Amino acid sequence: MHGKVAIITGASRGIGRQTAIQLAQAGAKVVINYSTRQEEAEEVVKGIVKSGGEALAIQADLSQVNQVEALFAETISRFGRVDILVNNGGIMNNYPLEEVTEELFDRHFSINVKGTYFACQQAMKHMAPGGAIVNFSTSVSGAMLPTYSVYAATKGAVEQLTRQLAKEFGPRNITINCIAPGQVATELFLTGKSPEQIEAFTRMNAFGRLGEPEDIASAIELLVSDKARWITGQTLRVNGGFN
Repeated sequence: MHGKVAIITGASRGIGRQTAIQLAQAGAKVVINYSTRQEEAEEVVKGIVKSGGEALAIQADLSQVNQVEALFAETISRFGRVDILVNNGGIMNNYPLEEVTEELFDRHFSINVKGTYFACQQAMKHMAPGGAIVNFSTSVSGAMLPTYSVYAATKGAVEQLTRQLAKEFGPRNITINCIAPGQVATELFLTGKSPEQIEAFTRMNAFGRLGEPEDIASAIELLVSDKARWITGQTLRVNGGFN
């Protein structure tokens, strides 16, 4: 990946952070996108630079198209190109149907779906031929779990836009795929869950443990590498046999 430039959205923590670190270790110049966690994003940049890599933190609210456009513009201004886009940024709030508000519904779709879609649009305009896009779904979409209806709906939409866009990106030799993690030990997943709930989730996969950010980042690294040039329009469920 030497010489390639990667944008990772939501990269100040969790899976996004680990993906940025691994792509930088593989030789890519990485852009750490964040929404509000500037200090954490800068820490990721410092760690990558200390290890001999190149990185830049850029703030952008993914629900605002003009900020997504600015994210790409600043990346190109600094590094001259974009080769990899990892649409990791997103939110997850679990509520039973009767507690879901219009504001909560709209915010989930605005960030998880709209943000992903218009980042892909910017990739269509600016990504170099031979590039790669990885969008984020969830293995929850293959299960039936209470309180996940809105979150799972947004990720189902992401899977479909990934499939449909594959034929548009194909003529430019750009791959676009989805990664669908299972339960991963990140702040996003662990927040609001009791120890009993977490233990129950660990029993749902084949290995009896939560996934780690490295498990997902390694699959992403494969999908954006030259070894995956014949894979596009697919959803890869990286979940330890959850479903």
